[in-house]
Amino acid sequence: MKQRDVEWFRPLWRRIAVTAVCVVWAGLELLHHDQTWILITLGLSAYAIWTFFLTFPKAAPTNEGGRDVPPQA
Repeated sequence: MKQRDVEWFRPLWRRIAVTAVCVVWAGLELLHHDQTWILITLGLSAYAIWTFFLTFPKAAPTNEGGRDVPPQA
């Protein structure tokens, strides 16, 4: 994930909202028995959980002085 993406997803509510949309969508596809979309949406849900909760950076990168590093171009 790029640094600008990490900063946009830093608030927990955004990560929860995106993951919840994926899980709800997967649930709707399960109700409609559409196997292709079930696999796609379950994959999206698993990826969201992995990226946003299991491997998401916990703190913003800092330099030696303790100040935030400016965004890279």
